[in-house]
Amino acid sequence: MKISLWIILLCFLLTTEAISQNVNWKVDIFSFFDNTEFGHSLVQIPQTMAGTQLAPELGLSWDSVHMANAGVNLLHEYGSGKVIDKFYLTAYYEFDKKPFRFIMGAFPRSYALEKYPRIFFQDSITYYRPNINGIFWEIHNNKNYFDLWLDWTSRQSPTKHEAFFMGFSGKYNMGIFYLQHFGYMFHFAGVMNPVVDEALHDNGLFLTSAGVDLNGMTIFDKLNVNAGWVAGLERARSEQTGWLKHNGLLIEARVEYKKVGIFNSFYKGGSQMSFYGEHSNELYWGDPIYRAKTYNRSDLYINFISNKIVNVRLTYSLHFAENRIYHEQSLKASFNLNNF
Repeated sequence: MKISLWIILLCFLLTTEAISQNVNWKVDIFSFFDNTEFGHSLVQIPQTMAGTQLAPELGLSWDSVHMANAGVNLLHEYGSGKVIDKFYLTAYYEFDKKPFRFIMGAFPRSYALEKYPRIFFQDSITYYRPNINGIFWEIHNNKNYFDLWLDWTSRQSPTKHEAFFMGFSGKYNMGIFYLQHFGYMFHFAGVMNPVVDEALHDNGLFLTSAGVDLNGMTIFDKLNVNAGWVAGLERARSEQTGWLKHNGLLIEARVEYKKVGIFNSFYKGGSQMSFYGEHSNELYWGDPIYRAKTYNRSDLYINFISNKIVNVRLTYSLHFAENRIYHEQSLKASFNLNNF
């Protein structure tokens, strides 16, 4: 027995010594101030969102393709009397060997969903739901990619709905032209042993678009335009609603020169989010302003600092919807430092 214990201890020490040569560390700080002025709107609310996220991680890597990290994401909201307003666990395994990448656990949302338009995930999701709890798989090269992902957002209890996303996206480049797709299906079930029965909801959203990418090919640093078709599908099963369909055109364009840029997004089509009045942001994570049948957003921004470690951007947004013009101002700063 003693010999066995010594052998186990020796193996542990040797393994620890080998792994200790590949210690990962990461520190992310993200601060945001986002003031939206939607007074008198029927599809969006005026609010000010402001706070700072601190997200340290520590982990191990081996064989240059395996990594296991653990950490936290701590949110402090401006003006709060609490030191920490929200606490999120980060703990995940990652396999990364081109062309494949696989992640499982609780990991930063930006790893999987950074490219998704706001019609899928509004800005506040980044502020207040920074982590995915689930799985991400991707096959990619320098220009093209295809991914699948699962995000389990709520475990069923007497007070909590069972809810999860299943999604996929991809992009295929052909010279300056490209095709891209974004999509998800959101499953939203009732609470455990409900006093009043609620319908189980399925909420799907899909966008397929084509574009032209002229980044670095003109006097502008970035010049990118795409247009595509949005298809929203949703139903409340027990209410026998059948599949409700919402289609529309979405056009997005970005022009950037040195530190100054313009991003414009235009939507024209059916009103999305049929059951928003019943379940609000529990059922829909996209920007609720897409309940308007015609909507244009113009972002005018300045990148004060933009590099691999520090990014600081000031944005002034004009929202055209409901025959009105709404205003939004945001300042976001991020600091990202790591050794991997």
